[in-house]
Amino acid sequence: MPRATAAGAGNARRSPGDATRAAPCGVGGPGLHFRPDAVRGSSTMRLRAALLAALLILPGLAGPAAAQPRPMVWGDALPATLDPHAIFDVPSQFVLLNVYDGLYRYQGNPPQLVPWLAETHGVTADGLTWDFTLREGIRFHDGSAMTAEDVVYSFRRLLAMNRAPAAAFTPVLKPENVTALDARRVRFVLSTPYAPFLAAMPLVAIVNPRLLQANEKNGDMGQEWLAANGAGSGAYRIDAATYRARTTLDLERFPGHFRGWADNPKPIDQVRSRPVMETSTRVLALLRGEIDATDSYLPTDQVERVERNARTRVAKDESMRVFILRMNNRKPPFDNRDARLCFAHAFNYQGFNEIILKGMVIRNAGPNPNNLWGNPEDLKPYPFDLAKARQHCDAARAAGAPLGREIEVHIQSELEQTVQSAQMFQADLRRVGVNLKIVPSTWPQITGATGRPETTPDMWVHWVSAYFIDPENWIGQMYDSRFHGTWKASAWYRNEQVDALLARARTSLDQAERARLYAEATKLVVADSPDIWVYNTVNLRGLTRRVQGYSFSPVGSGGELRTMSLAE
Repeated sequence: MPRATAAGAGNARRSPGDATRAAPCGVGGPGLHFRPDAVRGSSTMRLRAALLAALLILPGLAGPAAAQPRPMVWGDALPATLDPHAIFDVPSQFVLLNVYDGLYRYQGNPPQLVPWLAETHGVTADGLTWDFTLREGIRFHDGSAMTAEDVVYSFRRLLAMNRAPAAAFTPVLKPENVTALDARRVRFVLSTPYAPFLAAMPLVAIVNPRLLQANEKNGDMGQEWLAANGAGSGAYRIDAATYRARTTLDLERFPGHFRGWADNPKPIDQVRSRPVMETSTRVLALLRGEIDATDSYLPTDQVERVERNARTRVAKDESMRVFILRMNNRKPPFDNRDARLCFAHAFNYQGFNEIILKGMVIRNAGPNPNNLWGNPEDLKPYPFDLAKARQHCDAARAAGAPLGREIEVHIQSELEQTVQSAQMFQADLRRVGVNLKIVPSTWPQITGATGRPETTPDMWVHWVSAYFIDPENWIGQMYDSRFHGTWKASAWYRNEQVDALLARARTSLDQAERARLYAEATKLVVADSPDIWVYNTVNLRGLTRRVQGYSFSPVGSGGELRTMSLAE
């Protein structure tokens, strides 16, 4: 039998100084869809009127309920679907953390892995058999009791769909090897040891199979229904009647949540998620009190503006989110190492980090966050050096790399830092004879194109966030070729030696050996320069001062509502 194991601690550490399918995020408001081209031409008064009109039509914001604290209005992005087994990105974590529960969950910063639905777990010495025991008295939102069979159904559904977080489990776990031992105990038998298994456990939401089976269509396991409904046990439940994909999500507190509410005497009863796409519109709405929270990518040039307002503040938290410019290594000129090194030396890291971002970030030398174990101690970042960039560009041209063609970089128009980085890079690349074209796009458009190297952009700009705390979340799923076809591995990098090191690292049960293997793989990846790694994020989220109890964890970016309250 597996030996009993105490509550696990997270593997993050402080330094001295978020594999998956495309996961679209959305924008808009109730009956409104904010677009940069539409917003920029609007006057301030029309913007304010539109936001106020959107808020006033919400239940509970007018009439008799006005005596109660008005609902929190959350201004961050929404995922394209509410199905937690179908999507894997930062917006989807908001739904995962609030509407659903998993067997384990990350809490705090540095993130600690703590038992959640499970009260204990055990694992055999060979790392193959894992048993989890559920807590007693857990209920879904419809009042039905959660049992081990529901956990089995959830994992089997995830594996059968083979999307989103399934990528962390499909190489080692077959659906038939997830079984219920009794009403409260679940057993997982892996085909090979997988060291990040427990670390990845928070990725999987436990869903109510009775609701999904009642709403199946043509054997779809309830996917169409769950895309716009809820089937969870989390601290908040979905109001499906008011849901509009990517624009409107209303949440109501679930009094019967298994953890109870004793630790928060004034929890928020109603939350209205109303994404606003354009940065200046979003900040304006916060300053006027029309939303209570921005996204967690608040531009640094807006930080002082938010902090000067007596009604708002900025939550600043060290995160584990790496800012990266991807290069498609399967598409010339980026199939040439000298071309990639030319670009790596042509990015002005200090200018971007210290001047544009005002020093509110920490330079990152490689794919893993600085504050994670498994990084080489002597890893040095590429410097901004246009002389070296020219040398590498000349060598690439001599080898036939088509650096004379226009190179496209796709940016996320709603996220200002992606625009700023591309504009600065464009100017510096021009100095070494490279023409960079900036292509406005969105997260869903870009990630939807990364399934094949032919459709993946030349370059694109994004962040890799903390979904689970293990190097597997970063270097493992970004640069092992087994993950090609996912947005995380969209550099299309292939190095057989790196693949072998990463495979050994994820199967070793010796933590010291894993750290050594990841460090060795990181050195090789950085030497090949498949991408441009810029910084590790300091998470910046604008909040109204009425929001109390905001608690940040890198996993979820501070979006867990259960601890928050509203001061009126």
